Amino acid sequence: MIDLNLAIDRNPEGPAPQLELGHLDTLWLQVTGTVCNLACLHCFISCGPKNESHPFMELEEVRRAVETAAEMGVKEFYFTGGEPFMHPQIREMIALTLEHGPLSVLTNGVLIDEELAGWLAEVFRTSRYNFDVRVSLDGTTPEENDAIRGRHTFEKILSGAQRLHQAGLNPVFTVTTCHAELAESAGRQRFFDLLAERGITRPRLKFLAPFKIGREERRGGAYEDFERLREGMLDEEARQSLQCSSCRMVTAKGVYPCPILIEEEGARMGDTLEDAMGPIKLDHPACYTCFVEGVTCRT
Repeated sequence: MIDLNLAIDRNPEGPAPQLELGHLDTLWLQVTGTVCNLACLHCFISCGPKNESHPFMELEEVRRAVETAAEMGVKEFYFTGGEPFMHPQIREMIALTLEHGPLSVLTNGVLIDEELAGWLAEVFRTSRYNFDVRVSLDGTTPEENDAIRGRHTFEKILSGAQRLHQAGLNPVFTVTTCHAELAESAGRQRFFDLLAERGITRPRLKFLAPFKIGREERRGGAYEDFERLREGMLDEEARQSLQCSSCRMVTAKGVYPCPILIEEEGARMGDTLEDAMGPIKLDHPACYTCFVEGVTCRT
């Protein structure tokens, strides 16, 4: 967590800071847009089965973005959604991306059956570049997780992750700390204990703070007025630590600074990656969460 150089009992004054893109290290691709098989209550872009605000990307759109980013010297790729494994061409997308660099796929795990787990593990074993799968799970019991991700999802998610592990691909579990105790050491130990019980002996965990936008705004409340960044709050180290200093997000609707802001008015930077190489203004309250909590969506 980064120390905040500002009293928080009053609203910040002054303009929002601007941030240059130092180098495009990470490219995110919203391959299934906002379409998902779940409708999680904390989703900051309100994904769900009927949300087609951002549609599926076409295979050629993914190919163009990946090849353009590779020419720019990108270091790694991430697929997210929505639920990436709903896309009928996800395997072709994974294969073409791994020709150019490391890839991580973010999933809720529900659609990972034994055949898909075996295919993903084979990709992991044979790919030229590193291949990773991140599975989202938001509690150590059905009561905790299902209250956020929907009824009966706890066992479905864990079963998908166990299939991956049994096939030879050890997934990363992503936990959004909607239940605040899960951010504490005792909560983290509960995850380690749960995964050990399920036979996952080398657990990999990533904890993320929730963003108070999208569906999460209705569940947990909106940002307060003071939760804004202003000039003078960020030194150079803090600027370089923000993920938007080295990433861009591509969807079927264009290019955005990061994975968080694709549904936010005014965040779209252009049609192509070339359009999105300029500086951004850190004037959204979600930028405050990234700064204060030290959030990065990277693994």
